[in-house]
Amino acid sequence: MVFLQPLFDWIEPRFGETINHFPLVELIIYSIDHALFYFIFWFIGRVIFLAVKKKKKKPIKWRRELILNAFVFYVILLIHLTVFREENSINNVSIVLRPLSEINWIPFVETTKLTKGTSLFDYYYNLYGNILWFIPMGFSAAYLMKKKHFFLRSLSIGIAVSFLIEAMQFLFYTGISDIDDLIFNTIGTIIGIGLFEISQWLYKKWQKKKTT
Repeated sequence: MVFLQPLFDWIEPRFGETINHFPLVELIIYSIDHALFYFIFWFIGRVIFLAVKKKKKKPIKWRRELILNAFVFYVILLIHLTVFREENSINNVSIVLRPLSEINWIPFVETTKLTKGTSLFDYYYNLYGNILWFIPMGFSAAYLMKKKHFFLRSLSIGIAVSFLIEAMQFLFYTGISDIDDLIFNTIGTIIGIGLFEISQWLYKKWQKKKTT
């Protein structure tokens, strides 16, 4: 790790034995660290782009820039959480040719199997984790796309990112590609879009009340 190794070295001896499923905590810290590393390259490029834009006297919407940068970091983090994890990284993965029959195409079969395991943690994380991780996807995409047909455009982004993750897991053999993940991710995206619409409605109501 580049940035968060000291934090992990502090957390592991104190909580490694007491926190259930500590490897998940380790994965999150690892993924945040790597996401920060790759986000820096995006951020430098974005700053250069904005400097050129400002030089041409074009207006910059700073709130939108904040959301856009958060969205980019979030997508990079998602990819590291799901694809480039443990010993896998962009530098050492390679395409592994496999038959498409290894993909779990039938909905809810694998998720149902998780309910019969020794622990229900995997079931809850697979179901609710896949939904929760994609709620920010729907919310931020809806904010960035808040024009005509923003619901369909935001939903398309969520589905596209989820599909990209499943495809990368399959191509690089770094995870199990499952139709359930795509379904749950889509549900999370829809919830996020719904929360954005509610926030917009509340904001407009507050603005209207403020002016009266």
